[in-house]
Amino acid sequence: MAAEKTADLDVDGMAIRQDISLAVAVVLILAVLFLPLPPIFIDIGLAISIAFSVLILMVALWINKPLEFSSFPTILLIATLLRLALNVATTRLILSHGADGPHAAGNVIAGFANFIMGGDFVIGVIVFFILLTVNFMVITKGATRIAEVGARFTLDSMPGKQMAIDADLSAGVINEREAVRRRRDIEEESQFFGAMDGASKFVRGDAIAGLIITAINVFGGILIGVTRHDLPLSQAVDIFTKLSVGDGLVTQIPALIVALSAGLLVSKGGTRGSAEKVIISQFSYYPRALLLAAAVMGVLAIAPGLPFLPFAIIAGGLMFVGLAIPRQNAEAARLAAEKQLKGEALTLDEQSKLSIKEQLKTTEIELCFGKQISSVLMKSNGDLGLRVSKMRRKFAKQYGFVVPEIKLTEDLAIATKSYQIKIHGTVVAAADLRLGDVLVVVGDGPKPDAPCDETREPSFGMKAVWVPEIFASTLRRDGFVPIDNNSVLLTHLAEIIRNSLAQLLSYKDLRQLLDRLDPEYRRLLDEICPSNISHSGLQGVLKVLLAERISIRNLHLILEAIAEIAPFARKAEQIAEHVRMRLAPQICGDLTDNGVLRIVRLGNRWEVAFHQALKRDAKGEIYEFDIDPRLIEQFGTDVNTVVKPLLEEGQQFVIVAAADTRPYVRMVTERLFPTLPVLSHLEISRGTQVQAVGTLS
Repeated sequence: MAAEKTADLDVDGMAIRQDISLAVAVVLILAVLFLPLPPIFIDIGLAISIAFSVLILMVALWINKPLEFSSFPTILLIATLLRLALNVATTRLILSHGADGPHAAGNVIAGFANFIMGGDFVIGVIVFFILLTVNFMVITKGATRIAEVGARFTLDSMPGKQMAIDADLSAGVINEREAVRRRRDIEEESQFFGAMDGASKFVRGDAIAGLIITAINVFGGILIGVTRHDLPLSQAVDIFTKLSVGDGLVTQIPALIVALSAGLLVSKGGTRGSAEKVIISQFSYYPRALLLAAAVMGVLAIAPGLPFLPFAIIAGGLMFVGLAIPRQNAEAARLAAEKQLKGEALTLDEQSKLSIKEQLKTTEIELCFGKQISSVLMKSNGDLGLRVSKMRRKFAKQYGFVVPEIKLTEDLAIATKSYQIKIHGTVVAAADLRLGDVLVVVGDGPKPDAPCDETREPSFGMKAVWVPEIFASTLRRDGFVPIDNNSVLLTHLAEIIRNSLAQLLSYKDLRQLLDRLDPEYRRLLDEICPSNISHSGLQGVLKVLLAERISIRNLHLILEAIAEIAPFARKAEQIAEHVRMRLAPQICGDLTDNGVLRIVRLGNRWEVAFHQALKRDAKGEIYEFDIDPRLIEQFGTDVNTVVKPLLEEGQQFVIVAAADTRPYVRMVTERLFPTLPVLSHLEISRGTQVQAVGTLS
């Protein structure tokens, strides 16, 4: 509490000291009008006047909008009063001690007189009148006119601005605090431009006063020098004209700077930003203008009678700027767009984190990494995201629909060298990776001679070994195929997605597929939906196909097949069986190897067993599959005995069963070999070359 009181007292004391300092400064300026000062104080005062004017100019250049320098009229009055006071003080010194020499009024005036006039007072007079004309007729007159028009239009627009604020407040666009702030800005703007209209008269009066004071100094000094100091007329003219014109130049240069500051301030108008940014940015809007100006300068450079070098340098500079600006603008636009997108993404991400509804959403496919794997695969290796995108494109081309985005995340809850694959938020697979090692699938074959650790390949569960990556070239030379971590991960992910295609086909995906149909097939869809089958029923048929990895890329053929059977069947499984028969060429084409479809037949024993297990109603439709569990165990043993050696040989083959028992054979075999296709005899298209590689009997 004591500390807070001490801080408040310090702030109040500082404010009081600032008020006293300003009051003392104004009193000192007024005292200069009446009290004689030695030359050293005159030099200090003139230096302060020049520095003060330069400071005003810099502030006027760098402010964003005129209201940020609303104290300018007051500062202008103080600066004008300071110059006039110094003018009176220098006049007193020139008239009283001018006969003592060029340094009678101080070193600053003598230095300006010598530097600008070069020892000839005629040059000084001409330069003084030129500066006075530029200040009075050009800068001050233009700034005064701009201030008058600005004040008039600001006052005229006040009622409309007030009504706009009231309308926004009534509509709820702004709150009461914002309305108060806007009204205060309007009042300050009107007061500022009104004050600038009057303050510009200070600058104009200062120029007139400077001319009168200089003339008085010249004629009064000559008169005093001749009559009081008995100087020759030529010497009196030379001395007092140099001193008077030097004094006029010292006061006119700060006056010119302040007048320029006032002109910059009132001419800024509605533009925002510092002067150099506004000017450069608006010139950069028209690079062709710079190129055209460069062309004109180039023509002048080669024109006869004109110097080549100055115009050529200017032409080259303009051309360089004109060509560089579009590239800079494009780069700035790109960076701004990236920043905006990043800001929007951050905003959306923050909103998502704050939204309870977003917390309820689950990601369709998510690949979670442990911390160590994440640091290597996600950050160090930039091609993982690219390969995931390529994999999604491959799935879209192969299976006929776009699988959802695959989200790559880091999860600190799992082991540092492990990863998890989630489908709809549920972990369906997990495995470990060995950073710095490669995986070699060996199956039942020999192991490599290099140091290795046994493991199981995560995608298919085959025997494999981890081998240090430095032995990769040796492994290739020995006939082994080393697999890097990215390939192991993506192969596992691809296999999980293939097994989950039915889950990943959402109703939204179905609608997108149907919307891309040709108009003729849309009419076919309107004929069968919803009279014979609903859209959700159509989705169910596609899910049944995808569950057995049957591609739905030929959606028009699928719709034709559904239109044939839908009036006579209601179950998605029955409709899917008919669709499979119509897609026989596609199915066989996807499963053949070098034009040959290798099959494993279902022996007579199992054909009869499965057929007898089917229970039918009076209409002949299957309503139940009732088979002895012991037979299922025996069938699984036979399947494992026949199929496993073929898989280890790397052959691609299918199991063939009767049309009515095929779904149930698939139901039993998928628990042992999820990726093994099961076809019916009716699904083998004509012209397909068949090769029997085994029999289940």
